[in-house]
Amino acid sequence: MPIRDDVVVVGGGLAGSMAALSAAESGAQVRLISHKKSTLRQASGLVDVLGAVNGDAPVSDPFAAVDQLPDKHPYRVVGVGGIREGLRRFDDVVGDRYRGAHTDRNALVVTHGGTVKPTARYPVSVAPGLASAEEDTLLVGFRGLTDFDAGAAADHLEAAGVPFDVDGSTVDFPIQFRDDARTTRFARALDKDQKDVRARLADAVVAELDAHDRVGFPAMLGDDHEPEVREFLEGRLSATVFQIPTGPPSLLGMQLEDLLIDALERAEVRLSTGNPAVGYETDEGELTAVTVDRRGRDVPYYADEFVLATGGLVGKGIDSDRESVVEPLFGCHVPHPADRYEWSEAEAFGDHAFARFGVVPDDDLRPTDADGDVHFRNLRAAGGVLGGADVAREKSAAGVSISTGTYAGRRAGEETVR
Repeated sequence: MPIRDDVVVVGGGLAGSMAALSAAESGAQVRLISHKKSTLRQASGLVDVLGAVNGDAPVSDPFAAVDQLPDKHPYRVVGVGGIREGLRRFDDVVGDRYRGAHTDRNALVVTHGGTVKPTARYPVSVAPGLASAEEDTLLVGFRGLTDFDAGAAADHLEAAGVPFDVDGSTVDFPIQFRDDARTTRFARALDKDQKDVRARLADAVVAELDAHDRVGFPAMLGDDHEPEVREFLEGRLSATVFQIPTGPPSLLGMQLEDLLIDALERAEVRLSTGNPAVGYETDEGELTAVTVDRRGRDVPYYADEFVLATGGLVGKGIDSDRESVVEPLFGCHVPHPADRYEWSEAEAFGDHAFARFGVVPDDDLRPTDADGDVHFRNLRAAGGVLGGADVAREKSAAGVSISTGTYAGRRAGEETVR
């Protein structure tokens, strides 16, 4: 018997998850198809809506800056109202685990590289370390943890002119791991409090504390019991303790992924994972099914509406060779210069054309062809697969995924229940 749903979402990252949740809110039966683990494991766990425009100084109010973006930017399709709608749904998902919903203004979060990043939503464990708070700060790193150099990060923050004294110190973690140990091993040790590791860690930091008001650790202060670990350390150190987002594998990113999965399960979204989407079926020019490769057998998933949320160049939702750029699943049009040398600039952090590659949506987020006509009437796109945004330069990746995912999912759900 054919497998049939009202809405099928392809892609299990932030955009796909938000699309599935938004579609389910309408009462539609939703299926989410994903192949590999989402890129959230490589993400910081922060939600950047818009941190910069044209490479200029950090944006204070991302909503006020939207009208400065190019006309083809995804934010110009969903509008400020769509961005707010997406954030409201995100806030419902994460509950009291995140901060930032109280204001339209970006917060300034300290990063593991010693920079200050404007962001709209951030984990509660990150909140005490905002750079806008004039509290003398000690950054603590660990020998053997290569992801975070506390001394270098402190120097960079001082050079950036933060309004507080900041120092860095590297100590031995109470349990010895190999030199390239991942942050998850440190987190598990603190979760279980192996060999009184929490108390021994506090003792190691006390010797470096001096008169600092707060202490920042790389984001590895436990996973299941992180609030308990922070509370214990604050009691022993008599200082505020906060976490600093790290690079991959990102514990904060994985925790956000867990929150999304929990929300999908509560919404009764059907999850089909581990098998790649490889093709599709149509009837009279309308999309009827997405097929996945299940151990060499093509299995179709039928639906009335579909959302494409497979990611951009990093997530392989957009693919390229030396001559062309393609959207590999549905063959949607991806405009790009014919001359490959025009895809990038000489400067590493320049205005690269490839950073904006993606499908071109109409005013309802439906991918269009080279002539501007809708590719499939019942297909919408969300997140990194959309073109027109340089999300790394703008610091807008999560915001684009959340807002366009929410919009695309809502519209797909509306179409199936009307």
